[in-house]
Amino acid sequence: MNLREAKVEDIPQIQVIRNAVKENPLSDPNLVTDQDCDDFMTKRGKGWVYEINGNIVGFSIVDLVDNNIWALFVHPDHDKKGIGKQLHDIMINWYFTQKEDTVWLGTAPGTRAESFYRKAGWI
Repeated sequence: MNLREAKVEDIPQIQVIRNAVKENPLSDPNLVTDQDCDDFMTKRGKGWVYEINGNIVGFSIVDLVDNNIWALFVHPDHDKKGIGKQLHDIMINWYFTQKEDTVWLGTAPGTRAESFYRKAGWI
C-alpha cells in the first residue's frame, strides 16, 4: 500500500512537497517549521503520506484542536493521479472517528484546490 500514517521522520520530505507546489505556495518557506509539522502530526492531530518507490509524493494533516484541514498537498509531478483524493478520504474518515464537530478548511477561490474540494463535497 502506498498510503500510510505519517511519521516525524517524514517531515523533511513533507517540507519538500509543501515548498514544491505551484498553487498556494508559501510566501516564506520558514512560515511552516518542522516543529509545526511535528506538533500537528503528533499533538494536535494526525497525518498521512503517499509513497511511490519509497519517496513521499503527497501528504495530508488534520488538526483536531481547531477542527480543520491543516494541509493536503501533492507534488506537482504527481498531480491528477488520484493521490490527493486518497489522502483526503483517509484523513476525513479518521477525523470523523475521532470527533463529530464540523471540520473546515481554507483555500483561495478560483483555484484547482477549490475545485478539488468542491468535487469532494465541501461547501
